[in-house]
Amino acid sequence: MNSELKRMIQESNNIVFFGGAGVSTESGIPDFRSAEGIYNNNYYIPPETILSHDFFFEEPEEFYKFYKEKLLYPDAKPNKAHQALAKLEKEGKLSAVITQNIDCLHELAGSKNVLKLHGTVDKNICLKCRKRYGLDTVINAELVPYCDCGGVIKPEVVLYKESLNSDTLQKSVHYISNADMLIVGGTSLVVYPAAGLIDYYNGDKLVLINKSSTSADKRADLVINESIGKVFEDLL
Repeated sequence: MNSELKRMIQESNNIVFFGGAGVSTESGIPDFRSAEGIYNNNYYIPPETILSHDFFFEEPEEFYKFYKEKLLYPDAKPNKAHQALAKLEKEGKLSAVITQNIDCLHELAGSKNVLKLHGTVDKNICLKCRKRYGLDTVINAELVPYCDCGGVIKPEVVLYKESLNSDTLQKSVHYISNADMLIVGGTSLVVYPAAGLIDYYNGDKLVLINKSSTSADKRADLVINESIGKVFEDLL
């Protein structure tokens, strides 16, 4: 691990981690915007359209076809980044993980306080009677999952043209504004309002870990252009 990063972690007792798709790519889950990402594949309908609120209600079969094929990875396992963050939390160093990812890898690694800005694949709800279902119901459905009452089941993920959960957003602002260290990893910081959360950090230990540069690099106290799993490996 970078010696400067290690020093910062040792001197901190209220670390917040804010992560994006790059945290899960080493677990075999593709990101969205890299050369191999979901958005750079050729689909006859743009992924941003398929993953929108209106499209879900207008074309649920097409939505679920894409969703199951491209966004669900039930066999994925936590990588070294997930494991290291869970370890920091257990040691009392890290107070919260804030993630843009909809997978459950942070929780599988043992993290307890995970704020999921864009929702989660493991929670699904009937739009008619509001009964809740797990991920298995979605996976095992032939295409569109239906409730016992006949209603369509919708994943509790934030689609385009939907608002982020206000409670999750408020908690994220609280943790970031009170952090003595903010580690931002695996995100290009282009998706708003999530990317704007780092503006609430007031400390002097802003660390950016990402393979490519971001718009916030100039304001960071430490920038590491490296695989996040490789950076965190030394913590385990």
